[in-house]
Amino acid sequence: MSQHHLIIVGGVAAGMSAAAKARRTDPSLKITVYEKSGYVSYGACSFPYFIAGVFDDESQLVARTPEQFAKQNIHVNLHHEVLRIDPDAKSILVRDLKTGREFEKAFDRLVLTTGGRATKPPLPGVDLNGIFTLRTVEDALAIKRWILDQKPRHGVVVGAGYIGLEMAEALAAHGIEVNMVEMLPQPMPNIDADIARLIAKELDVQKVGLYVNHRVERFEGENNKVTRVISGERAFPAEIVIVATGVRPNVGLAENAGIKLGPTGAVAVDEHQRTNIPDIFAAGDVAEALDRVTGRPTWVPLGTTANKQGRVAGENAAGGDARFQGIVGTAVVKVFDLQIARTGLSERQARNLGYNMTAVKVTHASRPGYYPGSAPITLKLIFEREGGRLLGAQMAGRDGVGKRIDVLAAALQAGWTVADLAELDLAYAPPFAPTWDVTLIAANQALKRVIRPLAHNKT
Repeated sequence: MSQHHLIIVGGVAAGMSAAAKARRTDPSLKITVYEKSGYVSYGACSFPYFIAGVFDDESQLVARTPEQFAKQNIHVNLHHEVLRIDPDAKSILVRDLKTGREFEKAFDRLVLTTGGRATKPPLPGVDLNGIFTLRTVEDALAIKRWILDQKPRHGVVVGAGYIGLEMAEALAAHGIEVNMVEMLPQPMPNIDADIARLIAKELDVQKVGLYVNHRVERFEGENNKVTRVISGERAFPAEIVIVATGVRPNVGLAENAGIKLGPTGAVAVDEHQRTNIPDIFAAGDVAEALDRVTGRPTWVPLGTTANKQGRVAGENAAGGDARFQGIVGTAVVKVFDLQIARTGLSERQARNLGYNMTAVKVTHASRPGYYPGSAPITLKLIFEREGGRLLGAQMAGRDGVGKRIDVLAAALQAGWTVADLAELDLAYAPPFAPTWDVTLIAANQALKRVIRPLAHNKT
């Protein structure tokens, strides 16, 4: 019977997936989780919809509670911050945030899942009440409480990435007049400008102000509450501000322990989620992943990746031999009535990486025009000019985007060419798709641009 002690630092998606998989792998393993916040096993992707009022039961933010994990003999410690990892002594220093007590704990193996960090920029007035980041359950509860108690009329979202766009919609759902301030020239910087313009158009339709190429300089307030956001000569009224300027891997503990970081700034791991230090694994938003398109390390902080990496890390920390094969960077976001999705490389990324590539963009109906709910879908395919290997795809529309981006993600993961894509046998019925789906139309248009097209899966 194993007497080994597995310690998991961080108890969100990757951490609790690691704990659950480790328990299934070794029923006798001692498993202890330390989580700095007051919740574990929650999905941050649900926060904007909770704040918007799509659902009001805060217990639905959490997939499983510490009490439920305890039934699996997984001991969860909330409000406990790990201050230091000593790889030589194989111990950690922990602070109980409620009592201030500090203590050491020994481990045989450790899984680091400290996630990412959302930070407020060091600007004048950033600590005024009413200015929030959104990363934890506590953040989501505080934002919703502020909206219900203070009833703000004006809001500013700083940053127009995934969280910023979702929070603009969440604030608007409460009747708040919203302006978005983005320092870059477009919303969603990980898609191409031509697709981003469709987001800008939707925000305009929804009466959300979008100010790109604008840098916030300071926040102003009265009675310690925010009242204005200053950007150049513009002063935006705001009784609530959401700072959504991006997330970075929370690698402080790793760096201090001598754990190697990769080129993205996140923890470098192999396919087993092992770090450079024996018996220490890393998973989730703190760790890199292999980009299956480029073969290079990448950092894409999404819950899907975190859960998968956590399972691999947990199984291997318990003595297994699991492998994580990488990602293609698939994501989808709802911006009011518009659905935006992407997978693989953008055209800009592919060019910067030196690919001999080109792209096509087509717009076609999601269903036959006579069927209710039919709406245009714009699809952009990025592919290699020689041979036609698919490199990436982006899509925007009001109907059926999520269904189609997953097809393209699967094709990317399989290493398909646009010739393979053009031969897909896709489902057709008027309630779901037209005879010639936008995916097939785009693939056939792409074929016309390919030199010496190749089919990947011919036998």
